[in-house]
Amino acid sequence: MSAGSKKVVVFDYGFGNVRSAERALARTGVDVEITRDFDRAMNADGLLVPGVGAFAACMKGLREARGDWIVDRRLSGGRPVMGICVGMQILFARGIEHGVETEGLDEWPGSVEPLQAEIVPHMGWNTVDAPADSQLFAGLDTDARFYFVHSYAVHDWSLQTHNAAIRAPKVTWSTHGKPFVAAVENGALWATQFHPEKSGDAGAQLLNNWIGTL
Repeated sequence: MSAGSKKVVVFDYGFGNVRSAERALARTGVDVEITRDFDRAMNADGLLVPGVGAFAACMKGLREARGDWIVDRRLSGGRPVMGICVGMQILFARGIEHGVETEGLDEWPGSVEPLQAEIVPHMGWNTVDAPADSQLFAGLDTDARFYFVHSYAVHDWSLQTHNAAIRAPKVTWSTHGKPFVAAVENGALWATQFHPEKSGDAGAQLLNNWIGTL
């Protein structure tokens, strides 16, 4: 199937740079639409969930738009979903902001907590340490740089796979003060803490890699 015949929905629940994501995806040649329509989001070849701002506010907006149900149902059927920035963070079990804990989607265990660094937010370009067999970062040099804007992150990855028949998630790390999770590839669910749509040629290659799996 060519990129042009694939349909991607950028889920519009009020918390994300939907226009920049739309433009970046359109450059890959896919048919891209910004919508919160339930059926369109469910039936698209790929669903992209952006996110900016506070964890709690994003979760509230996502639930009000039934995005939590859409993500769960798509993943139950092996339908691709990709989260970006806070759209990645809400995939974890919980977010902790100003001492307040908010329930996430719990697709992965773990807590999104304040960055442990002298300078916060982490804003600007940084490299990542991706697994050698990563599909998401295929074709990219090890010194490729991506654009980050965040004050919170996941510092500990605890999901283990003991069944040899089940592929373990591929976890990519970056460092700002302390190492944190920069991206995850877990079956139909992929996510990045950085913004591929703001990461130039490297980000474009990464989005093309995701589109290629749809």
